Amino acid sequence: KVLRKCYESVTKVLQTCYEFSQTQASKAKPTRIIDSKPPTNDTMMKFEQILAAGTLLCVCLQGTHAFTTAANKKHTSWLAPSCSSASKRDTRLHLEGGKLGVKVVGVGSATPQTVLTNVDLESVVETSDEWIRTRTGISQRKVLTHPGRDKAEGEEEEKLSDLALSAAKNALEMANVDAEDLDLVIVCTSSPDDLFGDATTISSGLGCSTSTMSMDLTAACSGFLFGIVTGGQFLNNGAAKKALIVGADALSRWVDWEDRNSCILFGDGAGAAVLTAAESDDEIGLLGYAARSNGASHDKLMVAYNGDPNNVPTAPDPTILSKGKYNCISMDGKEVYKFATREVPRVIKEALDSAEMSVDDVDWLLLHQANIRIMETVASRLKIPMEKVITNLSDYGNTSAASIPLALDEAVRSGKVKKGDVIATAGFGAGLSWGSAIIRWGA
Repeated sequence: KVLRKCYESVTKVLQTCYEFSQTQASKAKPTRIIDSKPPTNDTMMKFEQILAAGTLLCVCLQGTHAFTTAANKKHTSWLAPSCSSASKRDTRLHLEGGKLGVKVVGVGSATPQTVLTNVDLESVVETSDEWIRTRTGISQRKVLTHPGRDKAEGEEEEKLSDLALSAAKNALEMANVDAEDLDLVIVCTSSPDDLFGDATTISSGLGCSTSTMSMDLTAACSGFLFGIVTGGQFLNNGAAKKALIVGADALSRWVDWEDRNSCILFGDGAGAAVLTAAESDDEIGLLGYAARSNGASHDKLMVAYNGDPNNVPTAPDPTILSKGKYNCISMDGKEVYKFATREVPRVIKEALDSAEMSVDDVDWLLLHQANIRIMETVASRLKIPMEKVITNLSDYGNTSAASIPLALDEAVRSGKVKKGDVIATAGFGAGLSWGSAIIRWGA
């Protein structure tokens, strides 16, 4: 009876998706679908074998996801899982979900002292202040300088981990949370001071206890968004009660300062947010999320490894290893623009669907601060006026994983974002990776 009920439920989902796909996406024909007629004894025997092999779980999950996707997005048809189709999709990953039992209770940020304006860059590459501003929306950026340079009296050396530490302290102060009470610290960065990671250094600097789990997360410009979702899972399942999520990057270290198309874009900075477990549904501050990646397009934005030969004098013949070295940032700007303006509106809508909300419920749109044209296009496609878009791109440039918390911190401290406001956030960038989280500030 249980098997028959499962069979009927699964096939009902599949048939619903099949019928929906025929009316909404006639060009996308399903390649295979389980028959929805009442099962015969032979069919049930085969189905028992499938269940024994564990395939039923895959079918149920795939069917449920396809049904939800078709009902919400109205542009996907169901393709029953097969080895051939799975191999074609192995670089495209996705994750989405509804409310997580967390609330965002504090934010903080920090930026370097040194400012590079567009006018400053006119003497570095062939460009102009007007050209940069009209194409990117950036007027200046802040950058970390080399630790060996001559410093003015009283000026201290700046490192990325120092900026992250300052941002974290500011967030903890706003949240009124002691570092010793943190169960989890996630540092989202692609440019740490220590190749092995900065999370433990930052935790130690904050005064966290040795029972705090600290780890780095690398997802470039999507990093902070992925960090919020990852941290939220720990709090939602009860493994942690308080978490600190830090986004920090110093991409000025990896920019080709002779490439006028990329050197004008990036700045350095850090931002942080404190999450605590929600005690009731009314307190929940992470209302829905969706995250995606497509490794097949990783070459559109990357910092590739390019090690030099390193001869190790083993006997009888030397062993040629590779000495650590990376290239500068390489980016296909046109492709990244097309990717962002196509996928970001879609993933925001998916996150809103997961939250059982619509664009009309959004008070603020907060995107990764990459390019003003991307933000304008995404806002337009979502039918959100620019007056509801949070941006500080003009003053800081693209700070990668730091951009979302840095902009949120300024918006909260200025009084623009108020307690209870719903913010649709989205990160996107290298990987390629992209995602969205729907946040209720202060909950």
